[in-house]
Amino acid sequence: MIKVGIAGGAGYTAGELIRILLGHPQAELVWILSGSHAHEPVHKVHRDLLGDTDLVFVEKPDFSAVDVVFFCMGHGKSAAFLEGHSIPDRVKIIDLSHDYRLKAEGNDFVYGLPEMSREAIQEATHVANPGCFATAIQLALLPLADAGLLTEVHIHAITGSTGAGQAPSGTTHFSWRNNNISVYKAFGHQHLQEIGQSLKALMPAFDAAVNFVPLRGDFARGILASVYLDCDLSQEEACRLFDRYYETAVFTSRFEENIDLKQVVNTNKCLLHVAKYDGKLHVTSVIDNLTKGASGQAIHNMNLMFGIAEKTGLYLKPSAF
Repeated sequence: MIKVGIAGGAGYTAGELIRILLGHPQAELVWILSGSHAHEPVHKVHRDLLGDTDLVFVEKPDFSAVDVVFFCMGHGKSAAFLEGHSIPDRVKIIDLSHDYRLKAEGNDFVYGLPEMSREAIQEATHVANPGCFATAIQLALLPLADAGLLTEVHIHAITGSTGAGQAPSGTTHFSWRNNNISVYKAFGHQHLQEIGQSLKALMPAFDAAVNFVPLRGDFARGILASVYLDCDLSQEEACRLFDRYYETAVFTSRFEENIDLKQVVNTNKCLLHVAKYDGKLHVTSVIDNLTKGASGQAIHNMNLMFGIAEKTGLYLKPSAF
């Protein structure tokens, strides 16, 4: 059994991580660290877990008792946590914040997008889990980047309210978000940096714009990304390109029919639809922001790092109705 610890256990991504790990046949959740909820039962915070676990949040981590630690802390806090704690070299780390996603001197974290870096993840000790928007958008573009066919990219993508985290704010609490939709961080979202890093890794000559307009949706979970660009491929050629690229991917697939967000909510799937309109190639990508865009992908990375079947613990039914 893989012994697991979680640092930062009170948020949405931690809650989903706990839920999946409790059903993982080859993992044992040993401790969950939360400074704000130390000594409280986990189900007092994650109320959907009532009856599923008797675990209590701990105040101090015990790295000697685990094989892997998931960092589910706020952005900017993972680096500080690493500086303040001595974690044995044998303990693997999967960070769900953005602290280590961008390559920099001294950063040994592998970018954890399995559809692009499966072999590197398998050999990694430290993995930086991709962002939710970044996951959906990259999966719509990787085949084109790998073939050297990217041109200027245009993206509209809408996300559920859980993408903003558990603490309510003026634009995320229910009474404002309900029956509402709005644009935010147009052309300047932080995930553009990791998207650009991946696209350049596959297509070094790419220097065109990636125009991204994110939207806040009035639903809780999921991301739908609508991506289009100029492309000389026919629809049939583009579909074959996507099918070849994702031939060995266990969670990402292209489908002929139009896809719906409800088909992926509560799963680790990414569904893609590819269509050609005159000279424009249009790719639709749908994921659950909390599973494929966060905790489910983190479990996928753990499975790869420990050499077990990629789908282990991730046979999840979509909440379609």
